[in-house]
Amino acid sequence: MELFRSPPSREHIALDRASRSRLIFTAILLLFTVSAAAAGAGTSLQRDVVFPAYTPMAGNAERVRRLLSPLASRRMQEQLQRAHQALRGQSVDLAQETFALYVPAEAPPQGYALLVFVPPWEDARVPQQWISALLRNGTIFVSAAHSGNDADVLNRREPLALLAAWNVMQRYRVDPARVYIGGFSGGSRVALRLALAYPDLFRGALLEAGSDPIGTAEVPLPPVELMHRFQQDSRLVFLTGGNDAFHLAQDARSRDSLKAWCVFDTDIQFMPRTSHNVAESGDFARALTALEQRKAPDPDKLAACRQRNQQAVSAQLRQARTLIEQNRIDDARELLERIDAQFGGLAGPQSVALMRRIERSH
Repeated sequence: MELFRSPPSREHIALDRASRSRLIFTAILLLFTVSAAAAGAGTSLQRDVVFPAYTPMAGNAERVRRLLSPLASRRMQEQLQRAHQALRGQSVDLAQETFALYVPAEAPPQGYALLVFVPPWEDARVPQQWISALLRNGTIFVSAAHSGNDADVLNRREPLALLAAWNVMQRYRVDPARVYIGGFSGGSRVALRLALAYPDLFRGALLEAGSDPIGTAEVPLPPVELMHRFQQDSRLVFLTGGNDAFHLAQDARSRDSLKAWCVFDTDIQFMPRTSHNVAESGDFARALTALEQRKAPDPDKLAACRQRNQQAVSAQLRQARTLIEQNRIDDARELLERIDAQFGGLAGPQSVALMRRIERSH
């Protein structure tokens, strides 16, 4: 056993100091890495994400079928034919698009929920105050850049939201029963259009401070099979500031129209003492929870409501047919345009057939 050691040389002292410095640096680096991992535990916030995959659901032809009224769709097709063009393909180039994406670190046993968010602003962002609620609910959040209120609704904002949903669902284990569309202000109005036209993709909508009546020229009803699914399966949650009088009135008109069109699973979440602002953490958390509390419609109530609407559209189509037979062409055309705006896909394809009959008679 060595009891005594010779004093270290200057070279050894220098080496020992260098070793200690490296050890200290390594320890600091390790501590920083562990701290950063701990700070980010349970969070995965990604910016400038590029998605690669397309789906026919977001294609031009399918969007026109779902999002435009029958007569508006026919007019578009005729314009393309006159220009010797066809309605096909996609309207956006995904290689040029970027998205903001938040993914909780751990997926719930049944898979993630998904909230596709249509913003009113231009950049792609995840509101920081929402992350804690997204984490607790196991909800992925995705939002497109350059999809704000100044962007084209049909050819940009809507396909970007659809393609975002599709790509997230291909990349992560998402529960199809918990896929939602949402938005704020003008983005919320787009979200309502998508929820109505794509109930086979979105099971509900979070409408924050922006909505419209459905069954209008601006928000036409989709084909009957999609409308029935929207009535049966979709839940809509309205989240608006208590001091935002304009949008509260807008929400009331929207809910009245939903009820008239047999959509009964709606919920209201007020934000007291709040104006036209993005929801704070607690309000967003309440709305996100409310979105998942679906209530199946009463079958008898739903059937009776659908029957009333079907009787109304049938009566107006009969009236249009009578006007054509009486050669009151201008009156018939005007009535068909009103039917198209009010009943949309519920009046097709009869409304289109009657309009063709008018055109053949001239």
